[in-house]
Amino acid sequence: MLTNILVFLQYLIPKYLITAILRFLSRISNRKIKDFFIIKFISFYEIDIEDVKKEVPKDFKTFNDFFIRELYDEARPIIDNTDTIISPVDGFVSSAGKIQQNKIFQAKKFDYSLDDLIATDLEQAETYINGQYVTIYLAPFNYHRVHAPLDGQLLAARYIPGDLFSVNQATVDRVNGIFRRNERLVMHFRTDYGPIVLVFVGALNVGSISTPWTGEILPRKKGIVEALDLSNYKSNIKKGDLLGWFNMGSTVILLLPKNFCKLNENLLKGNSLKMGMEIGNLNLKN
Repeated sequence: MLTNILVFLQYLIPKYLITAILRFLSRISNRKIKDFFIIKFISFYEIDIEDVKKEVPKDFKTFNDFFIRELYDEARPIIDNTDTIISPVDGFVSSAGKIQQNKIFQAKKFDYSLDDLIATDLEQAETYINGQYVTIYLAPFNYHRVHAPLDGQLLAARYIPGDLFSVNQATVDRVNGIFRRNERLVMHFRTDYGPIVLVFVGALNVGSISTPWTGEILPRKKGIVEALDLSNYKSNIKKGDLLGWFNMGSTVILLLPKNFCKLNENLLKGNSLKMGMEIGNLNLKN
């Protein structure tokens, strides 16, 4: 009952105002305040900081700076086999499997369409009919940088304004079409084995989504779909290259064409993933 009430309240509360306030607080640079936030956050979530590149909390300018922390390379080794797809993030499997025609499973009785998820790219949605998908939830304590799951070329990136519902499992189980309703950044790639799409889904408390070539993209509830300028970013990417990061927690969705790969059988709801881990094997004969 309490969970249902908390989810219902998300329809009523000023989600953008709350997110803006948290964004402001997470960027306070006063040493005592930001150190207090960082230390309490580490303690509450029992975060292992041994793999963090900078000294904690001294070398972080703000709480958000810690939240998007970099790790030592050896902390997230990349499986370099040419026939493997890696997890682009640390997180937990929300769902994974086959796309039924153009419908992607969300939770329980809910699904949503490819057309709605990637919005303006309606003709490109056909590429993924009867394909496969992996939805990964990033909890607040996870490493929040997003990396390339395969070698390839970044062809397009589009920001789609939307809502800011929480994407924790309780809300995903109760809000129909949450991933098509929330703001998102859709990246299209060409690989030697076919096209793939990676979707960054924004959420309540996510101050923004950032990329190496655009910097911070502030959330907008309304407006037109924005094609991002890729001229300042290398078009050729390697597996494990940095694609962006969430300023607070959220979700990524990986879309794969039909017969593109065989997903690992351990991609079960709730299973933990680390960036760089194998999540599937390519069908090299296709």
